[in-house]
Amino acid sequence: MQPFAIVALVLILARAIAELWLSRLNQHHVRAHANELPPAFRGIIDEATYRRSVDYTLAKSRFADITGVFDVVVLIALLFSGMLPWVFGKFSASFGRSIWAMAGFLFFVGIALSILALPFAWYVQFKLEERFGFNTATIKTWVLDRVKGFLLALLLGYPLLALVLKIIEWTGANWWLWAAGIVVAFQLLLMLIAPAVIMPLFNKFTPLPEGALRQRLFALAQRAGFPMRSIEVMDGSKRSRHSNAFFTGFGRFRKIVLFDTLIAQLSEPELESVLAHEIGHYKKRHVVKLLGFSIAGVFAAFAAIAWLARQEWFYRAFGFEYQPGFGVVKIALAMLLFGLLAGTISFWLSPFFHAWSRRFEYQADAFARATMGEAQSLIQALRKLNEKNLSNLMPHPLYSGFYYSHPTLLERERALRMAA
Repeated sequence: MQPFAIVALVLILARAIAELWLSRLNQHHVRAHANELPPAFRGIIDEATYRRSVDYTLAKSRFADITGVFDVVVLIALLFSGMLPWVFGKFSASFGRSIWAMAGFLFFVGIALSILALPFAWYVQFKLEERFGFNTATIKTWVLDRVKGFLLALLLGYPLLALVLKIIEWTGANWWLWAAGIVVAFQLLLMLIAPAVIMPLFNKFTPLPEGALRQRLFALAQRAGFPMRSIEVMDGSKRSRHSNAFFTGFGRFRKIVLFDTLIAQLSEPELESVLAHEIGHYKKRHVVKLLGFSIAGVFAAFAAIAWLARQEWFYRAFGFEYQPGFGVVKIALAMLLFGLLAGTISFWLSPFFHAWSRRFEYQADAFARATMGEAQSLIQALRKLNEKNLSNLMPHPLYSGFYYSHPTLLERERALRMAA
């Protein structure tokens, strides 16, 4: 086995072991608090609901362990068994090595991996979520979602891959700058058109009807200095009883979306506080900062691919023959290998990314408190959201550091009360 192959294998196994250890650590921590409602939650949630949240957390965690092991086995088999070079050889023998063929190979591998994940996604939706009363999707809806997703990937993703590879042919050694620019431009275009074109393919969006709630939310937006054209309600109940709200798009396509389940669960002041939180992300420029970080990440990724594409040991580590010089096929393979390995590296960086994200959540909470003039409405909304979604109320701190982009309920309450 090539030296870098050993390094890559050790890194993959180290991540898998760390994920299993963190999962077991969190499961043990949750079980340690399972038999009695912790004092901090008395008066917030009843004991029966708390026990259901514990059961839900443990069930999800155990199943995530199974899917995690499966993913690692597939990744190791793909990278180190010679399967990937064999599949590439068969594919290129049948379809050639043109730009469209290489884009097709990358697309084929991605689709094949997503098909392997389908049984797990089905189990989560129709067994695990059903068991805890969250699933409302039908088999027809679930299948249609997957078909639509595949068609969108075919219509948008495949041409993008071909364009990136064509840019490589056109621009030579500095291809990675142009390729990253194309990908960033594509992402910005998606952000622009997704709310109006893509998202309605999956869900129905209707303007919040006239009435006291609409007047209250628009008055809040005006008070906060947020230019808002409309608030839309999404039929989230079509698939799940989970509730949420989100901010999407920019410019004239910007919209705030409330799940219909959220409107059913929260009172008007609580919904107002949730909207104030979402506006807080906009006013604090979190969307722009995250977008800037994403753009920098795209350029860094393509710079890394460009460097790896020049290293003979990188190809030989995974069974590919190295051919000196510049070529689209070489770079396409480097892109594929980098994509398969990227999660192994990003896992170790996730605590830093999540710490940054949690900081944004605290700032949005503080903005909502200041805009509302009180903290209790947001606290009540957060309590209900955690209760209705059976959130893990007692995650292990190390586990939440690796996996939680939002602070826990107690952390957010503590920050809101201290600020008040």
